[in-house]
Amino acid sequence: MPNILTIARILLTPLFVILLLKHLLLYALLVFTLAGISDALDGILARYCNRRTVLGAYLDPIADKLLLASAFVVLAVLEIIPGWLTVIVLTRDILIVIGFIVFAIRTIKVEIKPSLASKLTTLTQLTAVFFALLQTESSAGFITNYTFYWLAALLTIISGLHYIYIGLNILQNSSENNQPPTQPATG
Repeated sequence: MPNILTIARILLTPLFVILLLKHLLLYALLVFTLAGISDALDGILARYCNRRTVLGAYLDPIADKLLLASAFVVLAVLEIIPGWLTVIVLTRDILIVIGFIVFAIRTIKVEIKPSLASKLTTLTQLTAVFFALLQTESSAGFITNYTFYWLAALLTIISGLHYIYIGLNILQNSSENNQPPTQPATG
């Protein structure tokens, strides 16, 4: 069931983008909210009903990145979300993908397990997009939006630096473990 919810979130993303591009922002907000709820539900079901799968470990972050990257890019183009925030969000995601590519090239196996900072980042990014869309449909406060924008930016940077730190440690440990044994000096 969690994987079905994750796939549904992936399939909702193009609909969300189309609704945004057609300026049907209320419907986009509803689809985005549904996608956000499915994100929470698939995590709860996987964790508490012991339904974790290897496929889900790969699909869930892909679904999150697809939804959020699409949301930030389109909302920045529509000038609903500031472009600087979109650059921060995309840069972190690109760095994470580059890290996985480096690990694959070096044949380093890594368990996909989001950190607490990453979970908080995703939640804050979802909230920032939600309030940005809500503001377009109501008189939600400008200050509320910018609070979530800055919070999302800060957590995105922190989690990005955290993943860089973890990735560099993994690479360092991998290099140390793969070095040929040292020869004693001969005289």
